[in-house]
Amino acid sequence: MKIQGMLVGAAMASAGLNVAAPAADLSTGPFYKAPPAVIDASSPWMIRVRALGVLPEASGSSVNVANQPGLSSPSSGLSIGNSVVPELDISYFFTRNIAAELILGVTPHSITGTGTLANIDVGHVWLLPPTLMLQYHFTDFGAFKPYVGVGLNYTVFFDQSPGNAANVNGVAITGLSVNNSFGAAAQVGFDYMIDRHWGLNFDVKKLYLEPGYAAVATAGGVNIAVNGTANINPWLIAGGITYKF
Repeated sequence: MKIQGMLVGAAMASAGLNVAAPAADLSTGPFYKAPPAVIDASSPWMIRVRALGVLPEASGSSVNVANQPGLSSPSSGLSIGNSVVPELDISYFFTRNIAAELILGVTPHSITGTGTLANIDVGHVWLLPPTLMLQYHFTDFGAFKPYVGVGLNYTVFFDQSPGNAANVNGVAITGLSVNNSFGAAAQVGFDYMIDRHWGLNFDVKKLYLEPGYAAVATAGGVNIAVNGTANINPWLIAGGITYKF
């Protein structure tokens, strides 16, 4: 029978007929192994280390001096000094476009009087302003990756100290207390990725921060209560290095 089959096959080949042996179906059966799934190995975590400039806008701050309407707003105001500090932020990407960012840093500031309180050293204070942002990242520009964000800030004021130095009129601030405060935040910025992990960052935020404060002014041995709202509302301008895990 084997010889007969070989003769039939040879005859069909000589007649120009192509008879292909049935191929084994490798997609089924006990020895089939599916190809490995494609896995995105990139991490959702990103950190940035930046130099941060904090530029308060204290215009519009209210000053209420007890029993001294001539020294109260709008005749008097506050001026809050700028500060430059290192800053760290941590981002987590829920998707390619949506991320949350936590900003961490502390900044020192000096407070002085303006108007009828000019040249009064009101005091010095440190700010711890952790801010949580929800961001949208644009991903259609190659290495250039701009983003926008909105968020919530909670600022803690610590190491507060009054100025204690009298001005030319003999008025000194001998007590100072600034209240911790919540505030909204808005943000624009971009990363420029040099490679898969490293990049450069530039970022601008606006914090809406208006804490209440209380102070004690001393003049001629008499203590005078001072209170109001400090419209700090700082711009946060930062530049630094990005690392994507």
